[in-house]
Order: sequence, then structure tokens, then C-alpha cells
Amino acid sequence: MAKPILTITDLSFSYPDQPDVLQEFDLEIHRGDRVGIVGNNGCGKTTLFLLACGCLTPSAGHIALMGEPIQPGQFHPQVGMVFQNPDDQLISASVWEDVAFGLENMGLSLDDVDRRVAEALMLLGVQDLAHRPPHHLSGGQKRMVAIAGVMAMRPQLVIYDEPSANLDLRSRRRLIQFLRQSQETLLIASHDLEFVLEVCNRVVLIDQGRVMADGSPRHILGNTALMEAHGLEVPYSLSSSVNLSAY
Repeated sequence: MAKPILTITDLSFSYPDQPDVLQEFDLEIHRGDRVGIVGNNGCGKTTLFLLACGCLTPSAGHIALMGEPIQPGQFHPQVGMVFQNPDDQLISASVWEDVAFGLENMGLSLDDVDRRVAEALMLLGVQDLAHRPPHHLSGGQKRMVAIAGVMAMRPQLVIYDEPSANLDLRSRRRLIQFLRQSQETLLIASHDLEFVLEVCNRVVLIDQGRVMADGSPRHILGNTALMEAHGLEVPYSLSSSVNLSAY
């Protein structure tokens, strides 16, 4: 089997006022996986993502991207994260400048930056917004621009934190179609379990800082006993299916 694109081993993390957010956490993500990370609020999903990006330093354990250790505090263009709130990510005066920001930090030439920005905007279908101020955009447009900024860096792994939050039905459907066609490896945290069912080929359930279940979306999300034991509900589309009584 090919080497995992992301390997997390014995990972633990605590905040000063919140101990044991993650405890002896182990996870392998393979190239081409579209993994849904599910769990109740406070189970450690966003913390896990920030650790994988090198934004936080583990209390213990190791994280490796394509076999190379993630160094906290360093820029890792091979992994990109789309934040839950696009306003936390869109900081420039125009959409074009926002998408170019990460590329400029990679030290690319002006021609390469311009080419990649144009390609990313076209990929997300927001090329007509290039010269608009991000704060004038709708929620769905902001989400697509935020994704374009990440995709322009051509990451191997893309992390999405609650990507369908606050989207209208049309924007949500467009995002589902985009993610299903994505060639990148995906990690997606979402409370929208119907969204996870449509996009992901694997689900990891987290509770109390640990992996509680890992398997196919229908097997995990359709298991009433498992879901209720960890404060979750079976998605409506699976609620009338044959119940899996044990994991």
C-alpha cells in the first residue's frame, strides 16, 4: 500500500484552560480519501485541523505529511485549510489579491502568481468577481473565493472546517458537486451529515479526544446505537434504512 499522505501518531493536545482536547490520537489518511470528521461540539475537530496545518504545537505525538514531519509555525503549502468563517480568511482589498496572497508567500514569480490566480478563479467559477472587494460578496461567493485561495497553492491535502455552514441550497449543492469532483485528498469536518454522506467515502467519528469509529459513511452514520452513544443523530436519509445494531 502507498505511504499515507497524512499520518498522526499518539497525538495529544491541551489548551491552558482545557486539558486533553486530543488524547493519544491515531489516524492515517491516504491519497484520494475524502474523509468526513464528525463529532459533537468540543470533540477536537478544529484543533486537529490546526495541528495538521502546523498552526498549533502538539503536547505529545507526531504528525507527518507525505512522510515529512509537520513543523509547527512553518508555512506548509502542501496542506491547505478552508476556515468555517470565510471572513477569517479573506483579508485583502480585492478577490484577486486574496487568492494571490498565499502564492506570493511561496515566492513565485509575478507571472506564475497571475496564472495560478486566474486558473483558481476559473476552477471555482468566480472569475467575474476578481476585482470585487470580498466584504461585498454573498456567503456562497465568499466560500468559493476562500477555496480558490487554497486551491491556487495546489495543495496535496485540503482541510474544510464546516464548509456548508450558512450556505443557501444552491451554494451548498454547487459546493457538493465541486468537492465530489475534486482530485485532492480531503478532510472535512461537518455537522451537516447529509453533506458528509454525499461527499465523503470515509467517516471518522471523534469523541472525548479520541477516534471512536472509522469506516464507510453509511456504516458509521447509519449505526443508531453508535451515533446516540456519542451525542449524534442518524441522518434522515438513513433513518429508514436497516439499522446497524452494533459497530
